[in-house]
Amino acid sequence: MRKVLVVLAILIVGGLIAADRIGVTVAQNEIGKQVAAQYSLPKQPVVNIHGFPFLTQAIGGTYDQIDVNIGEWTQQGITVSQLKIELTGVNAPLGDVARGDSSNITAKTATASAVIPYAVIQQRAPQGITKISANGSDLQIEGKVSGFGLTGPITALVSVKATSKGIVITPQSANGVPLSLIQAPLSFVVPVQNLPVGSRISDIKVTPDGLLVAATTNDVKFSQLPKA
Repeated sequence: MRKVLVVLAILIVGGLIAADRIGVTVAQNEIGKQVAAQYSLPKQPVVNIHGFPFLTQAIGGTYDQIDVNIGEWTQQGITVSQLKIELTGVNAPLGDVARGDSSNITAKTATASAVIPYAVIQQRAPQGITKISANGSDLQIEGKVSGFGLTGPITALVSVKATSKGIVITPQSANGVPLSLIQAPLSFVVPVQNLPVGSRISDIKVTPDGLLVAATTNDVKFSQLPKA
């Protein structure tokens, strides 16, 4: 009898685990659909709800962490790649979710990150700049510039700064060329200010693939998020 009870217990637990995994798969798919509709995305994002068991979180309406991998995202004609959103401390009452009501859905923090490829940045660069790339942890521009009191090839390290207008790129040093001659004409702006979930870009890192930008918002209320 003990063996029978053990087998029965295993079957029950296995059934609960299977139901839990089915539930989380359905929920992840539904969240992906809602995000795609909210932001008019051409492709449904991949969603990962962390924590086990899922059903306990769903019934309680609280989730430790939900990740949303969107991929490409276009804003003001600029397409970023590898866009990811990490939501922590999500409060989503089961009844509200079932009704599609977002008025009470919140998150403690929402952190978004994305890569702006150098080819995309190149499109916004002044005429004459032919290459933008990483030089260690610095951003470097190369090109051939005529006018401004100089003619010929130029290589310069530039600074990157997040502002209300976008990411400002400004020359900081150049190879044998007075900085005063190139700083103004070779400065430009990449008009990406925000990432989804209403977060203003606050961190920028130079990577081999492009500029990795990130932003964090606290106390997110989903009902107040801007639509696409």
